[in-house]
Amino acid sequence: MRPRFPSPDHVARRRVAVLAAAVLAVSLSPLQASRPGGQAVGIAAQQPVYRAAEGGHASVAVVVTTSDGRPLTASASVRYATGSGTASAGADYPLTSGTLTFPAGSASGSARAFTLAATRDGAAETAETVPVSLHAAAGAAVTRQPVVIIDANGLPYLDPGLGVERRVADLLGRMSLDDKIGQMTQAERAAVAKDPALVARWRLGSVLSGGGSAPSPNTPAAWVQMVNTLQSYALSTPLQIPMIYGIDAVHGHGNVSGATIFPHNVGLGATRDPALVEDVYHATAAEVRATGIPWDFAPCLCVSRDERWGRAYESFAEDPALVARMATAVDGLQGPGRSRLAAPDGVLATAKHYAGDGDTEYGTGSGNYTIDQGVTVTGRADFARIDLTPYRAAVREHGVGSVMPSFSSVDWTEDGTGNPVKMHANRELITGVLKRDIGLDGFLVSDWEAIHQLPDPSAPAGEPKPTAGQVRAGVNAGTDMFMEPHTAPRFEQLLRDEVTAGRVSTARIDDAVRRILRAKFALGLFEHPYAPADRLGEVGSRAHRQLARRAAAQSQVLLKNRGHALPLRPDAHIYLAGRTADDIGNQAGGWTVDWQGRSGAAFAGTTILAGIREVAPQANVTFSADGSAPTGGADVGVVVVGETPYAEGLGDVGGPACGYCTPPQAEPKSLTLQPGDRAVVDKVCAAVPTCVVLLVSGRPQVITDQLGDIDALVASWLPGGEGAGVADVLFGRRPFTGRLPVTWPRSTGQVPINVGDPDYRPLFPYGWGLRTDPGRDRVAAAAGTRPAPAVAALLTAARWQPDRTLRPDAGTVDVARRALAAPGTPATVRDAVLSVLRDAAQARAEAGGAPPGWAALIADADHADTAGAPGRSGALLAEVIIG
Repeated sequence: MRPRFPSPDHVARRRVAVLAAAVLAVSLSPLQASRPGGQAVGIAAQQPVYRAAEGGHASVAVVVTTSDGRPLTASASVRYATGSGTASAGADYPLTSGTLTFPAGSASGSARAFTLAATRDGAAETAETVPVSLHAAAGAAVTRQPVVIIDANGLPYLDPGLGVERRVADLLGRMSLDDKIGQMTQAERAAVAKDPALVARWRLGSVLSGGGSAPSPNTPAAWVQMVNTLQSYALSTPLQIPMIYGIDAVHGHGNVSGATIFPHNVGLGATRDPALVEDVYHATAAEVRATGIPWDFAPCLCVSRDERWGRAYESFAEDPALVARMATAVDGLQGPGRSRLAAPDGVLATAKHYAGDGDTEYGTGSGNYTIDQGVTVTGRADFARIDLTPYRAAVREHGVGSVMPSFSSVDWTEDGTGNPVKMHANRELITGVLKRDIGLDGFLVSDWEAIHQLPDPSAPAGEPKPTAGQVRAGVNAGTDMFMEPHTAPRFEQLLRDEVTAGRVSTARIDDAVRRILRAKFALGLFEHPYAPADRLGEVGSRAHRQLARRAAAQSQVLLKNRGHALPLRPDAHIYLAGRTADDIGNQAGGWTVDWQGRSGAAFAGTTILAGIREVAPQANVTFSADGSAPTGGADVGVVVVGETPYAEGLGDVGGPACGYCTPPQAEPKSLTLQPGDRAVVDKVCAAVPTCVVLLVSGRPQVITDQLGDIDALVASWLPGGEGAGVADVLFGRRPFTGRLPVTWPRSTGQVPINVGDPDYRPLFPYGWGLRTDPGRDRVAAAAGTRPAPAVAALLTAARWQPDRTLRPDAGTVDVARRALAAPGTPATVRDAVLSVLRDAAQARAEAGGAPPGWAALIADADHADTAGAPGRSGALLAEVIIG
């Protein structure tokens, strides 16, 4: 292979980058110059980077600060002068100099400005730098020097009137290898926060915040300022390719103080409401974009097949058909057809984790984890049916803009087990299936240091990661951008070496960069790279919190309701107990404030206790977290127990404890209640006539042996920050409508157990959920004032019992099935008819008269409905009702 020498254009661009990075390096050293009275004075550019369009100007602000915060005791002055950069004095800008004076008495933080003009020469060109030097008079110290960037202009990729593909092609043709590799690299904010000039020096295509990584103070305004500062450095490079900031906003903008916290996906799956899911993710997008971030690492479209997995709550369901329906989350983030990508309430979505996480086998987890980052042992047909289904929907029906591969591995049974392939190295599934067969035109971003886990037998023992072999394997498999939080420079150098050696082709590099640039153009980042600060009110807005409250209410699943214990009377005498009744951190779960969540956290929202007091102000409420206080003649006990927060890996059942979390979070993760929770349930249910138990958890908690003492049992999941939504259904302001998105096991020995299993005998089947609204009212409301004949026949009084539930006789069931099958029956009416059939089937099961396989019939009926076969769903429910 012939040696390659850099072109003059490449040399010039690299010189610009080196000079810009050097000029942009920020000194934050303490003030050293003393003034009369010991007052130290600092003078600094208000921001490190200023931009001027050709023919325009930049107003460069200089700020004075005092060590004691008091006004200047004596005047201070600073001389400014343009220096020598890549722009040419006289041709690109006039030599500029002068003096700014801050008179005695000027307040600390006062600013003065001077103007630098950019000459219009009409030539198309890349960005050029004009360094400005500040020299303070005696008694003051300069702490930050500015640079002015004369913007790139006249180049085709800068023309918004051209199509995206033409703009991408033009820009790609102008990029050096360093430019391209930089676009493929993503670093953590902590790696560049102290020296933002690294964004320019490394040519970073992206920066991210990991879980809990936030600016200080953690306010929406501080997030905007941080993102815009980093962006200013990205725009200081010759081609001015904007960086894209990414974050895990998986149930609201959980890293940001004051943001709305929605139920986790498992609760949203319980709502069976794709439109609600879209609304929730749209509100999340609005809050994320308001803080300057255009990219969300969500939604998780994994299919949770084993509740022992510590990320089970990030999944919408165990049924791939339901997960695929909930891919409307992508539309919520991006807008249908990516229509909101460039809007102030749209962000790029990320379908994760492709593919197979949630379906890994227990005991195969990575490191100390028992199941997370493990191995999916499966055949290709089952993998396509279970694990790939949601991703097909995300790409083909919703146009998801990015995908994140899984940490997990796949081991095909067709060629014998024992030879798993890590997903990040799986060219067959990334390039072959996802990009070619499914048709993804977006880009893939790796998970956190994921290629560091790839095997590299050629690497010497102890070699730092990533190794050359890991970089080569990851890039050649088809991943386009690499999350290298603290190893970005090493990744870039290794990839550069691999391309130079011919082990990674330039075609593969161009494919990756083309996909990344396509997303950046679609997001409008070239036209509007900076986030405005005028939408901060979106974060935690009243409208979003009301939506979160509704979502929390719809996510509640009523598993048992003996004697109509629920809803509660608004004037009930309530004994409220349980450690989660007044702990918003527990009810929000992981990925809230911190990566693993935080018990006892304080953030905007309402606890379940506060919600009860708000919804039922006439109720007499006694609260005792551990149930030690006297019950005081209460007529109903409400016990709120469940899990403490956790996230990936550390949430695995049987996995390692979190050594840096709050003490309650260090408890062993389990599918059964902790001893203290069990004791509170036993104590309250024995002492109070009516006992209601709410299980706040990310997965089912086996409670079979205590079920007989419980009158009403509610799967509350992780309802988020609006505990008032839970109270809404407890007191009947809203009916219980949720249904199980996962099977509720009878014992831990049944796990894993899923809809469609051959031996299916759970405590509560997939799709189970009791209702508290009258069935006939449901059908009548859906049918309207002029119901179709088949529906009108169902609504006749003879078909209903006095409590307005469906009569469970063969004739009535047949009428209901005819209403389902009638041509032109609206979907809302079919849903209502199926719901009353489900009510009747569940009532038969509770009464003990259902056929032996009733649980499988109910679960299969729910799957059939989700898969678009309401007639089959009705037939299966009919088998339960009439045998």
